Parts: sequence; C-alpha cells; structure tokens
Amino acid sequence: MAPIGELVLGLPDISLRPFVDRYVGYRERADVPLVRRESAGVFVVLILGWGAPLDVTDPRSVERGVTMVDSFVAGTFDGWCTTRTVGVGEGVELLLAPLTARRLLGLPLSELTNRAVGVGQLPGRWLHRLRGQLAEAPGWPQRFALLDRVLAARLSASPPVDSRLDWAWRWLVASGGRGSVGVLADELGWSRRHLASRFRQEVGLPPKMAARLLRFQRAYATLTDNGATLAQGGPDGRPAAGAGPSEAVDWAAVAAGCGYYDQSHLIRDFRQFSGATPAALLASRSPTDAAWSAVAD
Repeated sequence: MAPIGELVLGLPDISLRPFVDRYVGYRERADVPLVRRESAGVFVVLILGWGAPLDVTDPRSVERGVTMVDSFVAGTFDGWCTTRTVGVGEGVELLLAPLTARRLLGLPLSELTNRAVGVGQLPGRWLHRLRGQLAEAPGWPQRFALLDRVLAARLSASPPVDSRLDWAWRWLVASGGRGSVGVLADELGWSRRHLASRFRQEVGLPPKMAARLLRFQRAYATLTDNGATLAQGGPDGRPAAGAGPSEAVDWAAVAAGCGYYDQSHLIRDFRQFSGATPAALLASRSPTDAAWSAVAD
C-alpha cells in the first residue's frame, strides 16, 4: 500500500538563499512499514519532525545509524542507507551544503561523516528546541517563517568558514565533480595532502570523494528527470521487453555527459552510492518517490 500525504515547498527569505535553497514540509501516513533507500551525497540532511519515529540504517555498520527518532541530522555519506517508518510522520526536511551545515551545527563535519544523529544529541540542543516550536506552529507558512528567523540568527552568530575552503567547495561544484584535485590544490597553493586533510575535517569527506559524489548527484538528477524514458531500458542500452527501438537508452551518452569514462563507470558508482543500477533504481521508484524527488531535487 502506498503512503498517503502531502509535500509543501517553502522558499527561505532571500537573505538565506545562498545557504538554504528550500524547505520541504511533509505529512505522510504509512499504514505498513515504509522503507526507502537513500542515496549517498555530499550534503547534510536535517529532518525536524514531530510524528512517527524513523530508523536510519547504514548496511555497512549499525553504529552509524539511529533508531526511533523523529528528528535527526545525517552527515555527508559515501554509501547508501535506508529509512524505515510506520504511522503518521510530519516535519520539515532541509538539504544543506556541507559548509553551511558546518556553520549551523557549530562542529566540523568530520564528526558526522557516515553518521545519523538524533538532534537531541547535538551540542546546544537548539535544534531540539526548534523542533518543538515547529510542532506547535499553526501551519506551514508560520513554520517556514520560524525557520527563517532561527537560521538567520544562527548564521549571523557563527564565524564564516575559511574562505579558501569555501572557494575550493565552490570550484568543485562548478566543475560538476570533474575538476582535478591536483589542479585545485595548485590553485590554492596547498599540497594535496593539506587540501585533503582540511577538506575532510570541515566537509566530512576528502575532495576526491566529494568530487565523485557531485558527479553522481548530477547523473542521478539527470536520470530521474528523464525517468519515464530511462526506466524502460537496460544498463546495456537495449530496450526492455516489449519496448520499441526508439525507447532504447543511450547510456554511453548519459555517462559521457556527466563526466564518466563509460557506462560501466557510471553503473559502478550507482551501485556503490545508491545500491542499484540506474535502470533498476528507476524501475523501482514509486509515484510517491517521484513526487519527493520533484520537490526535493
């Protein structure tokens, strides 16, 4: 049985948009356990909820996950994980760029790499208080306005990150993950070892892995934007049974367009970061999953 619910998109105040591009409010009822596979990414997930609790599980290590929480932060992950819930969940989801999350949370993201942590465990407990205030607000406009006020105040009170790291992050994003880490280090006047150390400390992942994930995120967005067509073909580019030749997918072109050596390279990254091939991932997506992606991408 598919979950039933609503998704509400909120735009932050214009002063916050360099840091937070959107708020996603949700209310969802799952009458049977709802399990979702969450892909890896060089971003931080913040869920502030006040409904049915969730479990977050990393199949590589149970210690990396968290159970029975309605609100949590998931740091930058270099592998896929799953979420599981049943009942009525309600809350707000934010996807934060790593250096924005570093300022908001007040701790280096190396402390959250490949980890999900309940907000009550984080320093200061300000997110725990915010979660309660959001739950008490009468509606989504009031909740989004509250987020504007609290996040703006938090950013105003936090010191900026090292401008060289900020520039390095923007350089990697602008390259779509295709830029050379060696060239980046040279541009900064740092050794590759120093760049890797600083990046890992503040972003949570070394720059080479961050670049791989940025490239994967671009490929994932490209594929899901065209999911209705892509789901019809196999990873070798052949159409699915019953599909005509015009419905075949040019996976080599998709791979090349996203900076991969070839389609095998693309598929290997999808297996590592999402737990499935591109075609299998898209074929398994429910209408609810597609709606989430349309709002959250």
